[in-house]
Amino acid sequence: MAADSIHTDVVIVGGGPVGLLLAGELAYGGVGAVVVEKRRAPNTESRASTLHARTMEILDSRGLLPDFGPVPNEVLGHFGGIPLDLTLPSSHPGQWKVQQTKTEAVLEEWALSLGAELKCKHELIAVADLGDHIEAEAVGHDGVHRRLTARYLVACDGEDSTVRRLLGADFPGQDAGRTLLRADVVGIDVPNRRFERLERGLAIAARRPDGVTRVMVHEFGAPARPPAGDAPFEEIAVVWKRVTGEDISAGTPLWVNAFGDASRQLTHYRHGRILFAGDAAHRQMPIGGQALNLGLQDAFNLGWKLALHLRGKAPATLLDTYHTERHTVGRRVLANIRAQATLLLGTPEVEPLRTVLAELIAEEDVRAHLAGMISGLDVRYAIDGPGPAHPLLGARLPCTAVHLRDQRAQSARLLRTGGGVLLDLRPTAPPEPSDPVLARWADRVSPRAAAAEPGSVLDGLARVLVRPDGHVVWIDAGTGDQGLSDALERWFGPPR
Repeated sequence: MAADSIHTDVVIVGGGPVGLLLAGELAYGGVGAVVVEKRRAPNTESRASTLHARTMEILDSRGLLPDFGPVPNEVLGHFGGIPLDLTLPSSHPGQWKVQQTKTEAVLEEWALSLGAELKCKHELIAVADLGDHIEAEAVGHDGVHRRLTARYLVACDGEDSTVRRLLGADFPGQDAGRTLLRADVVGIDVPNRRFERLERGLAIAARRPDGVTRVMVHEFGAPARPPAGDAPFEEIAVVWKRVTGEDISAGTPLWVNAFGDASRQLTHYRHGRILFAGDAAHRQMPIGGQALNLGLQDAFNLGWKLALHLRGKAPATLLDTYHTERHTVGRRVLANIRAQATLLLGTPEVEPLRTVLAELIAEEDVRAHLAGMISGLDVRYAIDGPGPAHPLLGARLPCTAVHLRDQRAQSARLLRTGGGVLLDLRPTAPPEPSDPVLARWADRVSPRAAAAEPGSVLDGLARVLVRPDGHVVWIDAGTGDQGLSDALERWFGPPR
């Protein structure tokens, strides 16, 4: 049939949580975005159900948490099935249980309210980077071919990414050697199990308040299933009975799924005007919700950079920092997930290793290190430049209370404009501080006068420059303006 045309700043392929958060971030930054999604209706599968502390801070910085309503919180997570207290300094410590359907609904409503567009029932079939723009083609459910023209395209289309396949992008790593089967089932009554390693395999069961029980099972030594398709419920019931001795075959499955311990990562997250985020950039076993949170944090890192560039404020080289920063983080997360997969799914030969690790986790430094890794709170980007070094440089702005004029607020509130912030903590700072250096970037960075809580990590600092994603890129600890102009130009483009 004849082709229709769609023109926009950014085409996002994939309307899951990562694509929707990116669409919202771009629209928040004043950039047009069209999300192309091949599903015919919103996702009804529960899939990922854990949001970690760093992701909750991100959602808070955009004022989105009230839209989620009451969210159950658990401080006890795990590392490879070994209990791990995830408590760390944060406004939202621990892990938060949100069904993926809810996460997608909130992010979709937010993105659409800001002007992003969602094209459901459209499947991408071609994409080309023409140097100064992107052209892609999608087929709608009505058979109409639609040509999409944009300045950039971002693939958020999952571990079996169509964009990655069409580009032939290098995706090295390891195929799955083991599989974990899971299903959401009604009409069964089995004991709750938290990573119970039995003689023949691993069994997990958790009954939700609505009566649905999620079961997950792996039989030790069983080969990985073929990557195509999910396991039928009958197979899950058979394996569950072999491992636990319990019969769940009379239950009614709402959703079944099989996922392996494959581990792959794109060599480059940026291919000219085509970028990748989420599972399209990295494939890993979804242990402890890390896969979803890693992808959401990819989108949060990329969104403001791409928006700033498309508004003509920053050069395209800013997008290279997306690859540099998030590829490094992704590589580290994939490594910890591989370690956890061995601890979870390994044969009884891994028991001595599990015993030793359980003893180490009892040590506070080890516990805090692993909790920081899993929660994303320990991410610290390499910030090079002529300014003074400081332990906070590259880390997220600490989640602490600050005093803004006559009110006390969490630091996340400073980021709700979507721009950068120069936080002025000097006692002599006027309520509306003006900075002759910052004035040249006033359309991208806002000065905010505040007082740090005594004894907090911000106490004693004079000024702190924070990117829109909350990471600190310059600190004045009494050294004046040294390096400030360079930091502003590097992260926010040339002065106006």
